[in-house]
Amino acid sequence: MVRTAGASPKKKQTTDLVESPCGPHDHAHPGSLDTEYPDEAFERAAAIFRAAGDVARLRLLARLAGGERCVTELAAAADAGLSTVSQQLRLLRAEKLVARRRAGKHIYYRLADEHVLDLVRSALSHGAEPAHKRAS
Repeated sequence: MVRTAGASPKKKQTTDLVESPCGPHDHAHPGSLDTEYPDEAFERAAAIFRAAGDVARLRLLARLAGGERCVTELAAAADAGLSTVSQQLRLLRAEKLVARRRAGKHIYYRLADEHVLDLVRSALSHGAEPAHKRAS
């Protein structure tokens, strides 16, 4: 209980419900994805979001949306060291967001597939929307 000067004691509110007012079939939610995919898909998707959830790595993915680039080119565009960019690319590659190929001394990276391109475009498009539009 919380007591303040001159106020009557207040009871602690509880959020536990004794009985649910809704039955299991009272609310149909067609199109809900939570039952459409196995738990492993959710784990994998969460790992993808963690990998892409850093501004520098997301910028790398956005640059690669324009096509294949070598590590040196990506480092110059990011104004970052080769080692830093290589570590970021290694993490993105581990989550299968990017793929690479070697040509002599150069390593070229590209987005792994169209799903990654769609994900990056959707995230950036949603992020560019005005705040009032996203909140509704």
